Amino acid sequence: MRETYKNRYGDVFTFTPDEDGNILWEGDFQYCRFGWPNVYGDAYREYLNDNEGNEVLSLEEFKEEVHRSIYELDDKGLERYVGPCEIANKYIKFVYSNQNMINMVDPSGGPYIDIGTDMGRFNKDWEGKVVTGFVPIDTGYKLTAY
Repeated sequence: MRETYKNRYGDVFTFTPDEDGNILWEGDFQYCRFGWPNVYGDAYREYLNDNEGNEVLSLEEFKEEVHRSIYELDDKGLERYVGPCEIANKYIKFVYSNQNMINMVDPSGGPYIDIGTDMGRFNKDWEGKVVTGFVPIDTGYKLTAY
């Protein structure tokens, strides 16, 4: 069953299940944002090397901390940006995006779809079919889903 989605600019996108159980997402992707997952391995290894013999953050804690910023209240009680925290300041330069793996596609006007999107929002029969990846095709993307 093919589904059609019309975004706020009137652009039309179609979603068509394929024989493998995935969904073909087709339309005009001329004006579009993309996301790629961050890679933390190099940054975390540097952090572990620098802190050998000391108590360290878990990888999940490190991922949060390497993006944390410091704010303080000014004399009017408003938050003012101070800068990155110590770990962010030292290790963010080692974090990079894996541009070989798309994890989000957002055409101007929508629909925004990322890994983890339940395709049931487009068709009730697809309820629970969750996007696990994006494969570029000539007319758009194959959404791998389970």
